[in-house]
Amino acid sequence: MGAVLGPMLDDFADYLRLESGRSPHTVRAYVGDIRALISFAGARGVEPRAIDLALLRAWLAENTRRGAARTTVARQVSSAKVFCAWAVREQIMDSDPAQRLRAPKAHRTLPAVLSPEQAEKAMATSAPDQGNPDDPIALRDRVIMELLYATGIRVGELCGVDIGDIDRERRVLRVIGKGDKERSVPYGRRAAEAIDRWLREGRAELAGERSGAALLLGARGGRLDQRMARAVVNRAVEAADGPAMGPHGLRHSAATHLLEGGADLRVVQELLGHSSLATTQIYTHVSVERLRAVHQQAHPRA
Repeated sequence: MGAVLGPMLDDFADYLRLESGRSPHTVRAYVGDIRALISFAGARGVEPRAIDLALLRAWLAENTRRGAARTTVARQVSSAKVFCAWAVREQIMDSDPAQRLRAPKAHRTLPAVLSPEQAEKAMATSAPDQGNPDDPIALRDRVIMELLYATGIRVGELCGVDIGDIDRERRVLRVIGKGDKERSVPYGRRAAEAIDRWLREGRAELAGERSGAALLLGARGGRLDQRMARAVVNRAVEAADGPAMGPHGLRHSAATHLLEGGADLRVVQELLGHSSLATTQIYTHVSVERLRAVHQQAHPRA
């Protein structure tokens, strides 16, 4: 089976990447899931062609027994569904046993968010004037914080931004999101000031042969690495006495503050690049929880 497994998984990965437009992270996760599924089947003497619904359920049950989170099992269900449909198309399997699989309902936990005061403090902490005002790294770090909070974009989207993606006159940013979907996101005056200063005073100090058109650069001149962006956010939020969070926490915070400020849910959906309004609705839960907390604290008959 091993001699066949490698090429089959390579073909499946090509399908995910080239035809389905899945992100590199999703491709790795799905291929890893299917490798584990086929290994599980092989240990029971079952060839990929003979995988059936009972075996799929046994595999998922075993993963659950070993402590896999509901979100992980839900992804494994998705992996199995995509793989089996592809395998039938490629005549690797005669029928699709995954059609009747059901993913477990994930527990929707409220994401940690900054208060507006903590967000303001985190932005101030990242300002270059707090340290060396001429340090290009400090100028860059301010752009990271201001843009993530101003726009709610994902850290991968931020790191992928090129200089040409910025309309500085209209204060609009073009980003490429999940599934290579393009969207335009506005940003405010503070972020505009940070970008202008970085481009005017900081970027040239770090730029080199590896920089290309990237807006944000690492210390060695290459395109900014997501891990570095996460480290910048971690430091700034910690200094602001906020809850432990990375760039996704700033995304949660931006969405929550927009809704609390009166933004329409569908507008926030468009800004965040969510394909489904249901994904955005979790932020209404955050806002309601905050309103409830304030009500219980302040209302005389709470």
